Amino acid sequence: MSEVITKFAVTSMFMWMAPIATMYGFYHQMIPGVSQLSSSRQTLVSGFLAVISVNAVIGFYIYSAMKEGPNLEPQPDATFLANAKASINQPTSSQVSDDSRGKGKVE
Repeated sequence: MSEVITKFAVTSMFMWMAPIATMYGFYHQMIPGVSQLSSSRQTLVSGFLAVISVNAVIGFYIYSAMKEGPNLEPQPDATFLANAKASINQPTSSQVSDDSRGKGKVE
């Protein structure tokens, strides 16, 4: 269970860090060719890439969750199964009363 929580926490951090890093890189001209764009285009492209980076992180999280899922078919609980079988084999009260009435008759 702790592995799942750790993976969720790391993914959540990347969901915050990836778009902020993308926008920071655009606004401080850390990405080559950004200085040639106008201010409005720079804002549009950085926002678009930030959204794509969040979707990429979510996609990676979904892929890793599906990859680690169980490969076996689910098995029922053993105590539940035993109780269910016992309840099927037990006669109901109407069956018991029908049997007791039929034993006294002579045909």
